[in-house]
Amino acid sequence: MTRFMGTHTNRLDRKGRVSVPAPFRAELTRLGTEEVVLRPSHRMACIEAWPLPAFEAMSGGLDNYDIFSDAQDDMAAALFADAWPMRPDGEGRIMLPEELIAHAGLGETIAFVGLGRIFQLWEPAAAKRRTDEARARARERGLTLPGVAARPGAAE
Repeated sequence: MTRFMGTHTNRLDRKGRVSVPAPFRAELTRLGTEEVVLRPSHRMACIEAWPLPAFEAMSGGLDNYDIFSDAQDDMAAALFADAWPMRPDGEGRIMLPEELIAHAGLGETIAFVGLGRIFQLWEPAAAKRRTDEARARARERGLTLPGVAARPGAAE
């Protein structure tokens, strides 16, 4: 399973380029891809970065809709209309389209936030608020993860 972890901060240059953090580039390499699909989150003011194989797997869910249905059209527009495939250059930088910069309210500094199978790009103060709020909601709801079942023959 893909594991983008941690929060890393990098600077956006005047040309709209930002370096993808080295641990995230290493994870992309481990996945056998350099390409990510950037898209505006339809839930929050941030940019989602999907490794190409994960984006293809997720968007494959469109096959569950009738091809000419409103639901299929709406989801296809939400997923693809503002999606930007990107490949880091030789220095690990990607170019952020102005539309995505505006959507996320990005300035000179960008927080890359790991979310396991994807990562997000945030304005740093907004990223901190988001993480703090998510942690508080998880605590309030008593959210936990299912335990790992003991494997036969494993020491207890």
